[in-house]
This record gives sequence, C-alpha cells and structure tokens, in this order.
Amino acid sequence: MLTDLGLDALWEYRSAHVRPDDFDSFWDSTLAEARSFDLDVEAVPVATPLQTLDVHDVSFAGFGGDRVHAWLRTPRGASGLPAVVQYHGYGGNRGSAVENLTWASAGFAHLQVQVRDQRGGTGFLTRGIADPSTYFYRRVFADAVRAVDAVRALGSTDVAVIGNSQGGGIALAVAGLVPDLAAVHTQAPFLCDIRRALNVCGRPPFTELTAYIAENRRSDVFRTLSYFDGVGFAARATAPAWFSVGLMDDIVPPSTVFGAYHAYAGPREMAVWEHSAHEAGGSDDLDIALDAFRSRLLEKP
Repeated sequence: MLTDLGLDALWEYRSAHVRPDDFDSFWDSTLAEARSFDLDVEAVPVATPLQTLDVHDVSFAGFGGDRVHAWLRTPRGASGLPAVVQYHGYGGNRGSAVENLTWASAGFAHLQVQVRDQRGGTGFLTRGIADPSTYFYRRVFADAVRAVDAVRALGSTDVAVIGNSQGGGIALAVAGLVPDLAAVHTQAPFLCDIRRALNVCGRPPFTELTAYIAENRRSDVFRTLSYFDGVGFAARATAPAWFSVGLMDDIVPPSTVFGAYHAYAGPREMAVWEHSAHEAGGSDDLDIALDAFRSRLLEKP
C-alpha cells in the first residue's frame, strides 16, 4: 500500500525546510576543523581468495582526528582509477573484505566506508542532539567528506558517491559539501525533510526522534536537525545526481525523497518504483548507477 502522497502529488510537492542563516558557515568551519588534522591515510593489503581484485584495509583521520576505516577494492594491479565512495545504512557496517564486489569488478576503485560507532544498534539519531556542534551526524558527515579526501590521496581524481537509506543521506550531504564530485546516486535517502518525516512516518529509525521529542518535551531539537537535513545539502549540490524512491516505503517517506530531489541544484533524475518499499529499485537501481557512472567516469573523452 502507499505510505505517503500519490505520485502526482509527489511531483508537485516542495519541502518547507528552511536552512539556518549560518548553515554555510557552520559547515565551512566544521570541515576546516576536520581538515586541521593530517589525513594520515594508511592502506594495508588484505589477503583474500579473490583472483581479480585487490583489497586494502584503509584508515584515515576523520573529525577530531579519530580513525575512520574503509575497504578499498580495485581491479588487480590497477591504480589511479575513478572512485566510487559508498556509505552504508543505519546501524550497519562496511561488511567483510570479500563482500560488495560489483564496483571494483566494473573497473572502479571502490571505497566502502565504515560509519563511526555503527556496527549494529540504534540510538544514533539523538546522540548529542542538544546542539549542532555536538550532534552525532556532524562527525559522520565530516568523516564522509574526509573519505573523499582519502580516496583522492590514494590516487583517484574523479570521485562519485553512493548510498542507500542512511548511506543515501550521507551521500547527499557529501554532494552538498564537496563541490567537484563527478556523480551521485542516492537510493531512498534518509534524513531528508525531517519535520515532514516525523509527521508521517511511524517506523524506526525516525521514531527514535519522535519518541525523544515526546518524552523530553524537546521540540527545540529541530534547530539542531536543520543543519543536517538533506534538503539543505541538496540546494548546495551541483554534481549530476540519480535519485531512487519506492512509493510503498514506510521507513523513509517518499515525499521526503522528493523534497530533496526538487531542491537539488544540479542535474538530476528520479527513478520511481511504484510497488517497491524501502529497497526502492534494488538491483535495478544498481544497473542505473553502473550505466550512469560508467559513461561519466570510465568512458569520458
């Protein structure tokens, strides 16, 4: 069943989100603070049974100088390739060294980033929420930008970002914070049009926020959240972007995805899957992203 507005209404919908006046300066100072630490990239070869790919265990300095970890997978013996940086969903992790081999098999350098502190569990949405400077996602989004810095330091000039759900929201934030990305693919992006999401979504993870606000009488947290809303980042983003949404998604309301899509400042396309839920187009979305990124990064003149 549909979980939100019908498709015609979604094409007309526009988010009411308003960025704080100091949104740009907040993020400029956040990234400057993160980059005040030496990036200190390390890439340690990992022995695997894979015959066609190399795998490295990468780490680098994220926000506050904290170590952030990622898998780097590349075609065997290759270097200097266009890169795809991928961010995972809420409470997930980067997986094992021999998972998620598609992007490297397609000819890209693939950096699969581990979101700090997330290896299962919940509660991240309210961590440090009293103030934008202490909010959990300030560190996550800064780490995500540093991941782009890291893969460039390892030899990739052209970089695209991807993710689904939380990972899609992170990719959208990076698109708004890194001005020279090659491309973006965001599948059912989380953390967009947050006020709208809390009004219409009755499933976790968004219910972590609604429960916190109700139990603590803390509607002032919307000030903090306004610095982390994907609609605000979309308005700064200029890289070509491919969005995807399932109209039966009861975890990320479709209207919130359309809110970010309509605000997106760069070239954009939307894949609508009318009978899909949070998985959106699934492997069909992967096909779309592969075709788009191949033509823009691997086959460019």
